[in-house]
Amino acid sequence: MTAESCTGGQLAAVLAADAALGPHLERGFVAYSIDAKCEMLGVSREDAERAAAVNPEVAAAMATGALRTSRADLAIAITGFCGPREGREEVGLVYIGMANVDAVRVEDFHFGDIGRSNVLDLAVAVALQIMIEAAS
Repeated sequence: MTAESCTGGQLAAVLAADAALGPHLERGFVAYSIDAKCEMLGVSREDAERAAAVNPEVAAAMATGALRTSRADLAIAITGFCGPREGREEVGLVYIGMANVDAVRVEDFHFGDIGRSNVLDLAVAVALQIMIEAAS
């Protein structure tokens, strides 16, 4: 189960492309806009409007919302600023949330202003690692 903002479904695509992992992908959400995060995943509008929806509360709510609307045992959510810079945001800041029936965990990553595609690739790779660790 994935809930993705900045990665736009890239994590779900990686999972689906793998013959061993694909069958375990129950569903995935791409919620790029604030409205989509609120309407599809139940993120509070107040949290979503703070820092353009790039904050730990949004990552946690995306993960728990995805888990709640599925039959999955584990959900991963990604939200972040991948670039280019707009205003005062920190390019390369990504929050990855993981939710299962027992807990919700959010980690922040500061990949730096290394180019949009590099930030996206790193976010997906880290999310995959978090999923693998949580599933074992």
